[in-house]
Order: sequence, then C-alpha cells, then structure tokens
Amino acid sequence: MHTTARLHGRARARTFSLRRAPQAPVASLVSEWATAASRRRALTALIALVAAAAGCAGDGGDTGTPDVDEELAMTVDSLADAYVAAYFERNPESATSEGIEGADHAGVVDNSLQGLAAWHAREDALLAGLDAVDAPPAGSAARLTYDFLRETLEASIGRRVCRMQLWNVSPTYTGWQANYAFTATIQPVGTPDGREAALARAAELDRFIDTETVNLREGLARGYSAPRTNVRSVIEQLDALLATPVEDAPFYAPAQRDSTREFGQRLAALIRDEIYPAIARHRDFLRDEYLPAAREAIAVAANPDGEACYRASVRYHTSLQVPPREIHETGLAQIEKIRTEMQQIGERSFGTSDVKALLEMMKSDPRYTFDSRDHMLEYAQAAVERAKDAVPQWFGLVPKADVIVTPYPAFQEKSAPGGEYNAPSDDLSRPGVYRINLYEADKSSIAGLESTAFHETYPGHHLQIAIAKERTDTHPIQKYFGTSGFIEGWGLYAERLSDEMGLFTGDVDRMGLLSNEALRAARLVVDAGMHALGWSRQQAIDYLLANTAESSARATAEIDRYIAVPGQATAYMLGNLEIRRLRAQSEEALGRDFDIKAFHDAVVEDGGVTLAMLRDKIARWLAAGSGG
Repeated sequence: MHTTARLHGRARARTFSLRRAPQAPVASLVSEWATAASRRRALTALIALVAAAAGCAGDGGDTGTPDVDEELAMTVDSLADAYVAAYFERNPESATSEGIEGADHAGVVDNSLQGLAAWHAREDALLAGLDAVDAPPAGSAARLTYDFLRETLEASIGRRVCRMQLWNVSPTYTGWQANYAFTATIQPVGTPDGREAALARAAELDRFIDTETVNLREGLARGYSAPRTNVRSVIEQLDALLATPVEDAPFYAPAQRDSTREFGQRLAALIRDEIYPAIARHRDFLRDEYLPAAREAIAVAANPDGEACYRASVRYHTSLQVPPREIHETGLAQIEKIRTEMQQIGERSFGTSDVKALLEMMKSDPRYTFDSRDHMLEYAQAAVERAKDAVPQWFGLVPKADVIVTPYPAFQEKSAPGGEYNAPSDDLSRPGVYRINLYEADKSSIAGLESTAFHETYPGHHLQIAIAKERTDTHPIQKYFGTSGFIEGWGLYAERLSDEMGLFTGDVDRMGLLSNEALRAARLVVDAGMHALGWSRQQAIDYLLANTAESSARATAEIDRYIAVPGQATAYMLGNLEIRRLRAQSEEALGRDFDIKAFHDAVVEDGGVTLAMLRDKIARWLAAGSGG
C-alpha cells in the first residue's frame, strides 16, 4: 500500500519559484551556519535567504520555536532549498527547460573558469552544512532529502577531477551546440517580456562560445583535450550550422513561434551578426588550432588523472562505485544471456538460430527497415499512444503531462543518439518531448524503435520524470535532479516491462527489445573497455555491430557519445539489473500479495533516487508488508 511521506503528521505541500534572485551569497550563509556558535541564528538567516531567493513554501508547522526533530528537518530542507535555488541561479537555461515559475529566461550560464570556481565554493559550503547535522531517521521525508542532497553534492565534487570544462568538445547532448539548439525550441515567447528575454539570451551566446574557446585553450596548456574523432564530429556540426539559412537555424526557433515581425528581424540580425560569427570563430579554432593538438587516444585515461576521472564518472552517473573490470565482465555475461533469448526468437519466427545472421537480417532486409522518415516517425507515435493507453493497468500513479514525438534538427541528427527525452514544464503548458533520430531512416531497422519509444515515454522516462515533477509532497530537489543509474535503469526496465504489458507489435519488435538490451549490456563492455582496458574505437564499434541491430552510422554515433561522456553509458544496465533484482525479491517475499501497481508506485514515487536509496526503500516497503 502506498503511503505519502509525512513530516510530523502533515504532508509537505511544496512549490518552487525563482521570482526573486538571492540578495546574499548562499555559500557564505551556509558556511556561517556550519561553524557558528549559535546554529539557530544562522539557520534562521539561511531559511530567510532561501525564502527570498526561491519563493519556496513548505508546510513548516507552528510558527513557534520548533522542537529538535522539526528543527533538523527544517535545516535539511533549507540546505536543499539553497542548493536548488543556487543551481538554477547559475544555470538559468535549466530553469527554462524545467519550466520553473519565475525562471530567468534571459540568462546564460557563466562558463568561465572563475564562474565555475564560484560554483564549486557554493557546493563545498553546502556539503559542509550537511556534514554539520545528524542524518534524520531512516524512512523519514527529511532523510530522503538529506541522502538525495548528499549524493548530488558528493558525486559532483568527486567528478571535478575530470576537469570537463577544459576538454568538453562533444558531438552529443553534453555539447553546447546541442543544448542551445534545444533551449531555443522551448524559449518562452508570445509576450513583450518573453521576446526581450529571448533576444537577451541570444545576445549572450557569442560571449559563451568565445569563453568555450578560452577554456579549451587553457585545457591544452594543462594537458587536457578531447579526442580527435569527437573534435572532427563537432567541426562537421558547426559547418552544418553555418551552412543553414538564418531563418532555418535552430536558434531562430523562438521567432517561428511568435508572429511579431520586428522580433523575428531582430533575432535574425543577432544570429547573422553575432551568433554565426562566434560559431565561425570557434569552428576555426577547433579546426586550425585544437584538432592538431588534440589527443589521438580515445580513453579518458589519456588525460591527467584520467583513471580517477573514469571511476568518479561511473559513480557520478550510476550512484555506484564499481571497478572497471567488474563493469566489463558484467556486460559480457549479460550479452550471453541476451543472445540465448535471440536464438529462441530466431528459431521461433525467423527460421535460424544464427544470431549474427539474424541481426544482419534485421539491419539490411527491406522487410525490416523503414520506408521513409514519415514511416519511422508514425511508427514511434503509434507505439507511444498504445503505451499511454495501457499504463493505468500497471501503475497507480499516472502523469497528467502529455508527451510529443519530434525529430532532431537536421544539423545534429547524424551524430545524435537514437532518442532523447526532455521533461514537461512545471505548469504543464509544455509537454514532455521525445526527440527521435530520423537520420537515414530508410537504412534504419524497425527492430528497436518501439522499444526505444517505450524507454523514452511510457512506461519509461516520461512516466517516471513527469510523476516526480507533479508530486506536491516531496522536496523540489527530487523533481529536478536525479541519478542516471536510477533514471536510465528505469528506462531500460520499462522496455522489458512493455513486453509484459503486451505493447510490442511482433517478434521483429521483440528482437528490437533484445537488441536494445544487448546495446546496454555492450555499453558496459565497450565503455569500460575503451576508457580503462585499452579498447580501440573501431573495436568498440565492431562489438556493437556484432551484438545489436544498430546500423553502422548509429553504432558509430553511439561510440563517439561514450567517448565524450565517460561512465554515463554504464548507468542503463547497472540500474536495470538492480530494479529487476528488487522486483524479483519483492515477488518472492510477498507471493500472492504482490501488487505490481504498488511496487511500481513505490519505485517511482520519490524521483531519481540513488540505487542504494531505492534498495533501502524497497526493504522498508517489504518490511511493512506492502503488497497492496
């Protein structure tokens, strides 16, 4: 049975707004609180700061002096409030993406090394504040917030060893060109204030891009660089952007959603006179100065402290601390299990037990590839609608927000992943977005598309993330932050669940499910292989091609993504295995009393928690006899 988290008998109804900017440094007040002789005085100051900065309104109970337990809960909430407010103050684009009330839609992150150092000081002070308080009791709402904030801070601080800001030349979602292209598509317009904010943000991009050049040049001086393969891909992306007519550019998207002629003219002028010249300067720097000096080696181990960076990155993305060799061997073992299932489907439906031949058939036989881009898009949309209709039979919690399917922009699709999800706005005025890659659709296998659609929408990312955002009785940190180990693990779990739900069209699509699972298992093999065990880029590409239905172009894009973002690719299968283990444990413990809806609600209701937090949650859920 699902129960709402409580604080002294009252559900915590919380909202989050950024209508007012902080009037004093969050970090200095947290530091004062952590060291002051009178904690209560500094705690009061911190709560006042957060209320002014973020407009957070929680159920704080009576206005008198709180008892010890309530003071501890208030302290933890206040530290988490301070983190959320400070994060979105620093990253206004993220506040726009999340659709937070009062977000600064004109701002752009300060990507200078000085700006990053200031953010590090804030993180350090917040962690010091958290270190200075006792952990709340296990199972309490305050403990959930405490553990969530601690992991967020510790993982981020640990990953500093990578110095990503000095070598982030990325053709995938971590590249600025991908992020700002997407931000433009959701930039609020339609009002005078909205138009002015959009123009102000666009006017900041040349500064941002030039600063990226400064950072990368400093990285070269310190011995850090991205690998040449990724640099070449980014140069190709920037060439494609510069060849795009201004009014077709992704940065022009706000004007395409606003009918004010003058606004469109001013935005076009900014793109033509400021953004495109900045992109050209950066492209020329990458081509003429950076590429010749970039590393040939693909492993992050080639950078200073690279081995430590890989381990820290695995922890950052998965919330687990797993040695590279163990990651690699887990992947190999999972590949063997999945190949056995592929053989069974091959014998049942395709007249062969030869997995290599079966996968090649899925990739090259015209019967199993799409006819066109429209065919591919329509196939995904139909899968999403089918899944949406089935969700209430398997979940008690169902999101209110809708989700739409839309293609990647043309300049990005060659090197983009197969799919990507972006969350809806808080007020539901903007739906969730599943971005699908239609590149070379006529060479793309039907196998895998339904499974990816379920992963990105229902019952995967959209369901889990939208539910977290719509909850009113959890701290905002659980709405906007999370660990890939849980979030991507849930997405992969959702693919297998979709077969239980009867969502797949047939065995071609079930082969796609297995191919997708094999891709996630292969990620364990190749990610650890490339970054820690000496694998080459081509060796990794060949391994994907041999074990999945991925096309050559898609496999290459996948591998370049793993090279650019070490450790992230391991999150999917490691998280999935843990969620599947917890379900099997629950089914065994509860027997006939096991309720799949209650289990799913227990797993997703707290947001993108760490895998250790989920493990503890399910243990308490079972101890309470929660079968329905």
